Amino acid sequence: MNWIPLTSENQLADIITKSSEKPQVIFKHSTRCSTSSMVLNRLERSESSEAVDFNFLDLIQFRHISSLIAEKFHVTHESPQVLVIKNGNCTFDESHFAINMDEILEQSAL
Repeated sequence: MNWIPLTSENQLADIITKSSEKPQVIFKHSTRCSTSSMVLNRLERSESSEAVDFNFLDLIQFRHISSLIAEKFHVTHESPQVLVIKNGNCTFDESHFAINMDEILEQSAL
């Protein structure tokens, strides 16, 4: 899995722009949460797709970006959390143990 670190508000704006051409996934990870670590490990062992960009947000270090994501996409902040962004909109979000690669890829393809 090739994670793209999400570390700035400008990158979030770029993700929104790029989502018109290629689905963007944002994975919000808490380095202090064992559930988040287990979900991250499960995602990294799964087969991903080159047709989707996978963006990784360390929400402990970049909490302000996590809050901005919740505001921009009208989702409740959760951790861990995954969002699929297409055409500038969040078309799918899931959290905790409900996160799985098969569903992420399915939702990215719709």
